[in-house]
Amino acid sequence: MKILNSVFLILLSLMSFSQELPPIEKFTTENYLGDNQNWMLSQAPNNFIYVANNKGLLEYNGAEWTTYTSPNNTIIRAVNVVENKIYTGCYAEFGYWEKNEFGALNYVSLSSKLDKQMLEDEQIWNIIEHNEWVVFQSNAKIYFYNSQTETFKIVKATNIIYKIFKVKNQIYYHVANEGIFTIEEGKPKLIINDEVVKSGRVINMFSAKESLIIITRNAGFYKIQNNQLIPWNIKADTVLNTMSVFSSIQLKDGSFMIGTISDGVLHISENGIIDYQITQKKGLSNNTVLSLFEDNANNVWAGLDNGINCINVKSAVKTFFDYDGVLGTVYTTQVFNGALYIGSNQGLFYRRLKSDNDTFKFIEGTAGQVWDLFNYNDEYLFCGHHLGTFLIEENKANKISNELGAWTFKRIPGHDNLLLQGNYNGLFILEKTDNLWHIKNKVEGFKNSSRYLEIDDANQIWVSHEYKGVFKLKLNDSLTKVQKLDMETSLPLGKNSSLIKYKNEIHYASEEGLFIYNKTENAFQRDSILSKIIKNDDYISGKLVVDKNEKLWAFSKDNISFIENDDVTNKPVINNIPIPSKLRKGVLGYENISLINRSTYVLGTANGYMTLDLSKFNDDVDYQIHLNSISIQDVDDNNSVYALHANGEFNYKQGLLSFKYSVPEYQKYLNVKYQYMLEGHSNKWSKWTENAQVTFENLSFGDYTFMVRAKVGNTLSKNTVFYSFKVNRPWYLSNTALSLYFLLLLIIILITHKAYKRYYSEKFKHEQMENEQMIMQIKNEKLNQDIDNKNRELAISTMSIIKKNRVLNKIKKELKKTKHIDNNTAIELINSNLNDTKDWSFFEQAFNNADKDFLEKIKNSHPDLTPNDLRFCAYLRLNLSSKEMAPLLNISIKSVETKRYRLRKKLGLEHDDGLVDYILKF
Repeated sequence: MKILNSVFLILLSLMSFSQELPPIEKFTTENYLGDNQNWMLSQAPNNFIYVANNKGLLEYNGAEWTTYTSPNNTIIRAVNVVENKIYTGCYAEFGYWEKNEFGALNYVSLSSKLDKQMLEDEQIWNIIEHNEWVVFQSNAKIYFYNSQTETFKIVKATNIIYKIFKVKNQIYYHVANEGIFTIEEGKPKLIINDEVVKSGRVINMFSAKESLIIITRNAGFYKIQNNQLIPWNIKADTVLNTMSVFSSIQLKDGSFMIGTISDGVLHISENGIIDYQITQKKGLSNNTVLSLFEDNANNVWAGLDNGINCINVKSAVKTFFDYDGVLGTVYTTQVFNGALYIGSNQGLFYRRLKSDNDTFKFIEGTAGQVWDLFNYNDEYLFCGHHLGTFLIEENKANKISNELGAWTFKRIPGHDNLLLQGNYNGLFILEKTDNLWHIKNKVEGFKNSSRYLEIDDANQIWVSHEYKGVFKLKLNDSLTKVQKLDMETSLPLGKNSSLIKYKNEIHYASEEGLFIYNKTENAFQRDSILSKIIKNDDYISGKLVVDKNEKLWAFSKDNISFIENDDVTNKPVINNIPIPSKLRKGVLGYENISLINRSTYVLGTANGYMTLDLSKFNDDVDYQIHLNSISIQDVDDNNSVYALHANGEFNYKQGLLSFKYSVPEYQKYLNVKYQYMLEGHSNKWSKWTENAQVTFENLSFGDYTFMVRAKVGNTLSKNTVFYSFKVNRPWYLSNTALSLYFLLLLIIILITHKAYKRYYSEKFKHEQMENEQMIMQIKNEKLNQDIDNKNRELAISTMSIIKKNRVLNKIKKELKKTKHIDNNTAIELINSNLNDTKDWSFFEQAFNNADKDFLEKIKNSHPDLTPNDLRFCAYLRLNLSSKEMAPLLNISIKSVETKRYRLRKKLGLEHDDGLVDYILKF
């Protein structure tokens, strides 16, 4: 029996190897910042996930994990969200958490309200909701808390209570060595005491149509009918009996998810058939599954002994991940004769589609790079390989060509027995004769690599070369050589560009868009509708694929897109599957997709492949975005949090203002992006980003409204979050400061006015003084002019006297020379005029007008001076020479010198003193 079980386990592991499994989103201790073990999970009405962890309570909002330490710093074993309260239980403590106005959780203890303290070493292991009651199960008691009346009822047990269950609105619990009890009229009632439940352990209880179902730790499933325990004989029993089950849940569709101690999780159908097993080797983070929980979107959360996993069991995407590195990177896939063939860089593999228990088998002789698989009329399967060309028959590969690098194969119109093959070094013709395929000939005249090639209605061959461009070839009738070769100049070169025939038209795709060959214009023209699948900011590859359903597939950064024609208008319709390239992990430029059946496709990746079920993709989902926290970080890295639902008011330049938000969406292959706008700062939406937080720095004062929305895949969130706040003016621009500024301005104006008034008054006085001085200057100038005039008069009078005396002296001399004439009368007349006092009086008057104080000053200084001395002094004052003074005094020059000498004596001058200098000093 042990041998059979071991064989079955081996077969099961092989089965799991061959199956496509649901995607798994993994969270490690580094992600959620908690300890390894996770004992229970629950979900709030806003879809936030809560986890009972060794470190405390974990909260996940879809973007960020938050850890809340338990109230007594012990392990939280149980959690259950009832409405807006998160009930938790740990060592000797239970209660609930509620969101405060800041978006954080506050704890309220319920155990402290008990009449008696909890028992020593008593721990809460499970929490369930039952009508208005919240039920806390420890290993010794069951506490019923009435959330309306806030009262307690307690049910005790003699032995250990393993677990409490709620099935069909009825409470059950399992007691060691006793059996399964229910609560009726507030009292325990034993309903099953079979040896299976007395000696074993019941992991969970489920509802069935006419009975109850239990699953045990080591004995599999049982049914409870008429208070009797009978085995539920299902196909999964053989496997379950070899495993140790630790956790389990019944999903909404009636199937079961089983968590084991060392074998991961199993999904069992409602009929008891194992659909798949996920172990650590196949993508689970850990093989010990402590808890399971199904969320509102039908994802199954696994609380593991080391980590947390979210399994997207209802996802339209299933993955086959090659953990062992056997398949390698998948470059091409093809369904042929009921088998799925996988061509990779490791070779060619296949598996029968209907044999889920089969593994992929390697086809001998195909080791190496496989480029293409071509299904010809469902009769022949060609394999384009690096080493040549193979014809595949079931699990055998027959080599029909040694020409290296067979890229692709194309039908030749009108020649059912011929195929055109593109190779590394040009084109080749394959021919079928006697049901055997072989190389007929190489096409001469063309040696370029021909990865992309198509044949149009005119039998022209189009070949696209990524770096050289698109060639247009015309072959001769025997298809042996190129008759005409042209380059297509109407197309742009582009990285990862491609060429394909779709709807009987030649299509070319590059970073510039999608172009269709116009036969009338004999040129390619950009198609505005189809080019929407190729956007510059979203472009990664121009690779196009046409499937058996005549869908045209394209691959971009954020989407896998397919084009199909509308049934009514026959116009092309673009459908986007929001699986970003970073999650697809394919080889750029070598994307591949092919039809498996009806609506299911297989997409090759770098580590295996994924399947897409188009019938399960649903865009009609309402996603809600939540604002989780508002905080400000100051220069000292201190954080201050603010209320989420009240208008904010912040100080100017208080620090970094941060908003955190999220969409609680847990599909692995759905990317969530966010877009925000801050009215008052920038009135346009930001670019889409995966960052669920934004920070603003140095906002100026004023009123703002923050808005954020999300895009899940290609679907906008149903709501947009709004938060209005105000940044206060800085203290120096506050109303008080502005009033002080105004008062100070008034004072400054008054002071300035007074200063200006004083300034202009002083300026007026200064100008008035300057005017007076100018008037005085004018008067002085006039006086000086008068003085100059007087001096001129004095000089004129003096010169006149001098001239007159000179003339009289000359006349006198002439008269004296004439002896025969009686001249005495005339001489006397002359002498009287030479000594005429009138001349002196006139001179004295003129001199006093010019220098009125001089004669008086010198007379006062020297009273003994005679009038003649004063007259002589006046002539000296005029700085007249002895020669000029002699005629005025009517004496000789020598007498003038004698007069000078005598005057010096009277004035008391020393020998070295200058007479004229002394006179000029007065």
